[in-house]
Amino acid sequence: MTARLRPVMFAGTGSDVGKSIVATAFCRIFLQDGYCPAPFKAQNMALNSYATKEGLEVGRAQAVQAEAAGIDCTTDMNPLLLKPNSDHTSQVVLNGRSIGNQHARDYFRKEGREVFCHAVHEAFDRLSEKYNPIVMEGAGSIAELNLRDVDIVNMSMARHADAAVILVADINRGGVFASAYGSIMLQTPSDRQRIKGIIINKFRGDISLFDSGRRMMEEVCGVPVLGVLPYFDDIHIDAEDSMSLAMKNTKAQTGVKNICVVRLEHISNFTDFDPLERIAGVNLYYSVDPEEILKADTVILPGTKSTIADLAVLRNNGCDKAVMQAYSRGCEVMGICGGYQMMGMEILDPGHVEGVCERIDGLGLLPLTTIMNGEKRTAQVEFEYNGRRRRGYEIHNGVTTDADGVAYRTYRRDQRCWGTYIHGFFDSGGDGSQYDMLASRVRKYVDIPRIYRILS
Repeated sequence: MTARLRPVMFAGTGSDVGKSIVATAFCRIFLQDGYCPAPFKAQNMALNSYATKEGLEVGRAQAVQAEAAGIDCTTDMNPLLLKPNSDHTSQVVLNGRSIGNQHARDYFRKEGREVFCHAVHEAFDRLSEKYNPIVMEGAGSIAELNLRDVDIVNMSMARHADAAVILVADINRGGVFASAYGSIMLQTPSDRQRIKGIIINKFRGDISLFDSGRRMMEEVCGVPVLGVLPYFDDIHIDAEDSMSLAMKNTKAQTGVKNICVVRLEHISNFTDFDPLERIAGVNLYYSVDPEEILKADTVILPGTKSTIADLAVLRNNGCDKAVMQAYSRGCEVMGICGGYQMMGMEILDPGHVEGVCERIDGLGLLPLTTIMNGEKRTAQVEFEYNGRRRRGYEIHNGVTTDADGVAYRTYRRDQRCWGTYIHGFFDSGGDGSQYDMLASRVRKYVDIPRIYRILS
């Protein structure tokens, strides 16, 4: 029987430092070592989401981490999900179900905050009764002083869980000493004691060159550097949110099959297309440049949190005409979720689910009409693609029908024009090898025995 381990939280010096990937690695490592781990992130802000077997919605990152841990994803692993609608408002998903939109000013008020705090604590407590250890992930930076009083995801959650905190710092962006030192020293004395070590992430070049830096960081920060991870570009794990889009290719290339994903303003679940990046002879790129769209062999209209608003933007920048022109030239055009809705004749929103606009013309590529009805469908589904039975999921509002009122989850006009509500269409399954590779790499560069001693 494996010993009971203390929960561990991988917290960050900032956003996109690699907390999610490190947490994923440890979900796999603990599983390999005979434990029954489970991931947990109290609050996630992302447009990449996932539908559980119960038809409930969670952040995609926790679904990936659950897969690495060898268990089914549940809403207890991510009880609070914020899906941005704009710079100031987000849809709030609590325990897998939307409870409406909130302005950031209202969401972060102290008044009423205890409802969210209580919900995430209950979710953690349920999870900790079943699994050992709980692999927790923080959000953004743990040193946002202005948010300390309303924090429910970082150090306050670590206190509730009595978790050991390991700080993840990104050396690739520069300023790693200042960010690590500041993140620790800006904590209260009691919270500072919870931080048991640092993992330096995304190191490029010869890691031995950082040996002296490692000693300096331990001296100034007062905690051990538990490992220095190199920049991984050969391990393919789904990213958490659209910040990673900044690193994506944006241009067509010659001599290869070019697949252009139209980079919508409110793009969601863009990890649908990550498997295409790994196909030999394929150049996947993201663009809203009509000239780049016209260079593609395949154009994909992806999912979006705001279908009508993003379709209006495509009209304003000329991308709508580029997509239709690409199809007329012989290019394949497909849509996923919101992109599928855009391909129809019109989108109706009589109940103002998405905003004030009640009707907008679609691209006219499919003889379908979508009506937004305020009822979000979240479900796992099975489908067949390229002769293989596969599993995907749906997360969308609206029903798409033909002129006779027949609803279609997937519709094909011809071999070059089709759309679907199903996410995960290109996943081939069997990502276990990627998790094993990630775990092996982390074992090589991180002092795993020392982490076990910290958690015992």
